[in-house]
Amino acid sequence: MIDLNEKKARDQWGSRFGFIMAAAGSAIGLGNLWKFPYMAGKNGGGAFVFVYFIILLLVGFTLMLAEIVLGRNTQLSAVGAYKKLSEKWSWLGAMGVLAGFLILSFYSVVGGWVINYIVRSVTGVLNTADIDMLGSLFGGLITSPVEPLIYHAIFMVITLAIVMGGISGGIEKASKILMPALFIMMFIVMLRSLTLEGAMEGVKFLLAPDFSAINASVILAALGQVFFSLSLGMGCMITYGSYLSKDEDLVQSAMIIPLLDTAIALLAGLTILPAVFAFGFNPGEGPGLLFVTLPAVFSKMPLGSLFAFIFFTLVLFAALTSAISLLEVTVSYMVDEFKWERKKATFTMAAIIFLVGATASLGLGVWSNIKIIGGRDIFDSLDFTASNILLPLGGMLMCIFIGWVWGLENAIKEASNEGKLTFKLAPFWGFLVKWVAPVAIGIVFLNSTGLLDIIKGLF
Repeated sequence: MIDLNEKKARDQWGSRFGFIMAAAGSAIGLGNLWKFPYMAGKNGGGAFVFVYFIILLLVGFTLMLAEIVLGRNTQLSAVGAYKKLSEKWSWLGAMGVLAGFLILSFYSVVGGWVINYIVRSVTGVLNTADIDMLGSLFGGLITSPVEPLIYHAIFMVITLAIVMGGISGGIEKASKILMPALFIMMFIVMLRSLTLEGAMEGVKFLLAPDFSAINASVILAALGQVFFSLSLGMGCMITYGSYLSKDEDLVQSAMIIPLLDTAIALLAGLTILPAVFAFGFNPGEGPGLLFVTLPAVFSKMPLGSLFAFIFFTLVLFAALTSAISLLEVTVSYMVDEFKWERKKATFTMAAIIFLVGATASLGLGVWSNIKIIGGRDIFDSLDFTASNILLPLGGMLMCIFIGWVWGLENAIKEASNEGKLTFKLAPFWGFLVKWVAPVAIGIVFLNSTGLLDIIKGLF
């Protein structure tokens, strides 16, 4: 019987710094280093950043605190947290666990690509500015039936090894190393990028908002990016919150984590966009920006191979800190609900996730003829189901649960440590949880699924 021992282990964040690094690491991932720069590039640069920051302070902080409050109050993972507070709502926690499971399955495949690019940066394969050649190299990798599976397996083994170590011995220890290292490496590459001739055009593009560029599509893009960037709606922060002591200042933590997440996103923007502008590439290139455009940029720099190696290593670190939180969500679920030992839960879930991820990888190559949702291949179908349906639905319904089922009074009492801490923003936060956040996330859901366009067409 491990019930009591596991219960004790759940409260084992060794320090507040460790929790902040782990939680920020969960939020900081490929969405910051890859998606944020090209989303800014496609949506007016500074205008997008301005709107993003406003939404971050309103919706990002609101949901971050809400998830941490649920986790610490119940001291359980996502499913157990909802079940403890209302048996009828346990399915909402299961939705979050499923989202995390699906995301890690294809996220690990992308993590494998990153490891491959670290190897390529060392061997000099990427040392060319020929975009067509780099595009062919990337296309050859992702459509190969074997090579990406090897790197997918390596990524999952590293993730498994960290989560196997438990909270303080594995996740916290790794996060304390990976997160500061990520900041330092990002800063080094950013300084190099900013010293390139013509780089200031990229800085101006990112930081000087043209308010006339702000429209409904920019607002929707920023809203979606905030939501997905912070790892909300998938049970990660509920699970991490369940390992917190009752003395932790949740409000302060819920403010620090989104700000760290945004700091990395801005550093990524100041690393990538100035370099892209300096060499005349397209800042709104899309997903190819990371694996095709950036290698071309690095090849034109003095010591480009070194900076490519550093950059892809920091991308790997960011991917790992998110991956360990996603795996922990499923592991914690198996430990809580089925009383499995951590070792058994970690091995089993990692193996299943690897197999699902393998189908996603093959779906880009030899199984590309298999279409599932709306003509999408396996990889894109997993992404669409988790990111466009489960995450926004989970976040929206969590706000409804806290505001209308569990009750704001209970949530605020937990956030203020039973009244021991002053929570001056409590009325405003309660209003955001009950009214503003569900509507905002509902719009994200309608937009990400294409339903918003259908509704517009009716009027």
